[in-house]
Amino acid sequence: MYAIIATGGKQYKVAEGDVIKVEKLAAEAGSEVTFDDVILVSTDSDVKCGDAVANASVTASVVGEGKSKKVIVYKYKRKTGYHKKNGHRQSYTKVEIKKINA
Repeated sequence: MYAIIATGGKQYKVAEGDVIKVEKLAAEAGSEVTFDDVILVSTDSDVKCGDAVANASVTASVVGEGKSKKVIVYKYKRKTGYHKKNGHRQSYTKVEIKKINA
């Protein structure tokens, strides 16, 4: 059984027991979070989406927080001597999927 959820402007395919990194959530480590924006739920026999999963949710527990690897942003314009180098580290929250309520 798996589900596709939307959070932080992205979609994730999750199953029970998976540990995923999502955009930073306002939750502390050890707390429970519920993802209500479920797009699709697939069981062994059928696939449900749309109005059939309007009441579905996914329950997860927060494992921790962190920052991903640095992404280098380099701007350059030729013949003018213009160049600028920036770095960015995106914050994330690591969650473990506990139950898919379909």
